[in-house]
Amino acid sequence: MTRRVLPYRVPSTDVVTNEPWLLVTDDGEIPMPEALPDWDYQMDLHLRRTICVDLDRARSQSGLPPDAALTLAVVWTATGSNLSGPAEHARLDDSGVITAEFDIVLRGADLGGLLVLDTALVLAERRPDARPSSPRRAGSVLWSDREELRLQGDAPQFPMAVIDFSLTSFPDNAAWHLQISGGLENATMGSLLLLVNERNAITATAFENAGKPRPIDRVVLSAVYADAARIMIEHALANDDFIDDSDFSEGSLGATMMSLFNRLFPEQLITDIRLRQRQSPALFASDLQAAVKIFEVS
Repeated sequence: MTRRVLPYRVPSTDVVTNEPWLLVTDDGEIPMPEALPDWDYQMDLHLRRTICVDLDRARSQSGLPPDAALTLAVVWTATGSNLSGPAEHARLDDSGVITAEFDIVLRGADLGGLLVLDTALVLAERRPDARPSSPRRAGSVLWSDREELRLQGDAPQFPMAVIDFSLTSFPDNAAWHLQISGGLENATMGSLLLLVNERNAITATAFENAGKPRPIDRVVLSAVYADAARIMIEHALANDDFIDDSDFSEGSLGATMMSLFNRLFPEQLITDIRLRQRQSPALFASDLQAAVKIFEVS
């Protein structure tokens, strides 16, 4: 077991009492689950958390003076979008035991994949007069905590927009269109865009209700995701650089395609699937339909 050793003193973990993250929904607050299988990029996340800090003990155990300013901060990272940023922070200049309330809203368009929430108690300002064993740099971590929320399961996830297809070159009556641009090394978030035709009320409504889908919405979403997976896999197989020993950078379109391929065709070679697609397109289509588990209730 590897243990991280910091070059300065830190307080005991019990100086911070952290409540679990709560997910705020239309029906009230619930403990943040491990995964949200029905999440999509139009669904913002509203999260709350309460944290209590014994500031006097945190300072004394770290070798800091009673007036040392501390900061309690939350930072988010999303593996699907390869984005991260500060969510909220609170400067702590008081003494005694304080309670900090965090209430954050994260835009769905910025998220995807695994959402990581890091909460940390840090030194707010540089202290050049600190003892050799005490933290002195601004941002020195005294305590930290991490929780994760998976926002996408087996279905591909990507940015989307609802538009009027009659104003585009797409057929007026088409329900959706998956747009793929750029090479396999391009960032996924800039290469994929799912366009939903607002003139198709059933499909547009299904995505509006993606957070709490009705049975008909689940059927529509399953059909869209199955079709999107087919388009993505066919696009990847048409690229000669998409091979079994490819090493695409994290967050790239190639890495996303490779991850999707491995979930749909575990322990199968890309060369074999590519050959099957070219020699028997109908059988390949059925294999893919079975792999995405179309219309299957989770």
